[in-house]
Amino acid sequence: MEPLIQINAIGAPLRLANVNTDQLFPARFIKKPRAVGYAQYLFHDIRRIDTGNINPNFSLNDPKFETAQILFAGANFGSGSSREGAVYALYDSGFRAVFAPSFGEIFAANCLKNGVLTAQLDQEKIQSIQEALDLAQEPRVSVDIDQECMTLPAGQIVIFSLDPFQKHCLMNGLNEIDLSLQFNDEITAFEDGHRRTYPWTAL
Repeated sequence: MEPLIQINAIGAPLRLANVNTDQLFPARFIKKPRAVGYAQYLFHDIRRIDTGNINPNFSLNDPKFETAQILFAGANFGSGSSREGAVYALYDSGFRAVFAPSFGEIFAANCLKNGVLTAQLDQEKIQSIQEALDLAQEPRVSVDIDQECMTLPAGQIVIFSLDPFQKHCLMNGLNEIDLSLQFNDEITAFEDGHRRTYPWTAL
């Protein structure tokens, strides 16, 4: 997993609350291998209207936001099933950070495992940022994970807070396997001692 320390990229507003993992990555695409590119399935049904045509009113269909890597969404983002494909689709689409008033707990955990920042901001602050992005000619946002702050297009500074463990993992590019491997010497020493004490378990 790549370390995530700073993000300087386009930010996009998503004025939807309770976006669940099926809306992020519809269930009918689960059987498709990730190699086909999960980016094409992100928000697949929301991006389109009933005729199958692109919905011009969906913010991420706006050319201004089409290269966004930072998302400012509504409350309870990523609720629903523990569908890791939802995070894969976000990551494969280039998103590296999502800010919202609240998140689905499992979704947020899956984001951390895949190097995607999730951070909470109150609804009023999210709305203010969304409005700033709409008004900006270039809605570029700079996020500093170490300092736990971001700079908006017009120069405003917004502070957010991160769990120390989350921050450590993101900045060092560590997932659960990487964390375990940091204790490889201790694990090996324990296994060697266990085999000496209980030699029959090595059979």
